[in-house]
Parts: sequence; structure tokens; C-alpha cells
Amino acid sequence: MFRGHFQHAVDEKGRVAVPNPFRGALSGLQDERLVATKFWMRDHRCLDVYPLSAWKRIEERVRSMDPFDEDVVSFCNLYVAPAQELPLDSQGRILIPPLLRDHAGIKRDVTITGDVDKFRIWDRQVWQEVLADDERRAREVFRRFGR
Repeated sequence: MFRGHFQHAVDEKGRVAVPNPFRGALSGLQDERLVATKFWMRDHRCLDVYPLSAWKRIEERVRSMDPFDEDVVSFCNLYVAPAQELPLDSQGRILIPPLLRDHAGIKRDVTITGDVDKFRIWDRQVWQEVLADDERRAREVFRRFGR
């Protein structure tokens, strides 16, 4: 559903355009509401952005967990609590709230990456660091397989 990566800019109001292929996927779901939340990959921060229907599946899974389990509480505090619904405007943009922009270090230039059932929004420089790190990791895996 969400694949590829795209370069965009955040405007002075904190809005960013959702890439056209992603808008097409959302249209196919007949749901143009999104939910964004904080995410971390190793030491790098970004935003996870879900179609509302996919986010509701996460909420259902959380409901099935023990609400007194400290790990579940931590997950909810860090992933569920900061989640915010972001409707698409008529020009296909979302407004990223300051709390989420600050978490991901987003100022202006971003890279939006597909991740199958969701997409991620990265500060462009952070994305370059993640790619460089992943390239080193992938080369090591290829070496193990004799390639």
C-alpha cells in the first residue's frame, strides 16, 4: 500500500503534502483521515503515520493487553498518548502539530517513506543518517551470506 520515498518541504504553518501515491492508497481505503505518533528507530526519531483504519487495529490490540503491565503502560505513554488525528486538507496536506515536529526534529525538509500499512515522516538529514546506518548493516548481512 505505502511504498517508495518522497522529498517534501514543511511550510511555515507546519503543513506538508502527502505524496500523491499515498493519497491514492488512502482514497482506495475510502478514509482520508490519518493518525500520526512518535517513533524511534535506534537513536533516530521520526513520525509514524497511519490511515485511521490501521490505527484502530492498533488500538484494538492495545485493548486486548493487560492495562496494568508496565511495558504496556510504557508503550501507551510513548506511542498511543502522543497520537493525533491529522485530516487531509483540500490540497492533500496534513498539519503536523508542534509536539510531533519537535519530537522528530522536523524544521523544513522532510523525507516521507512508505512502510506497507503506514508511512513515516523524517527530517531529511536524519533519514540520510538512517540510510547510511542501514547500508552498513545490510553489507554485513550480505557478507554473512557470501555475497
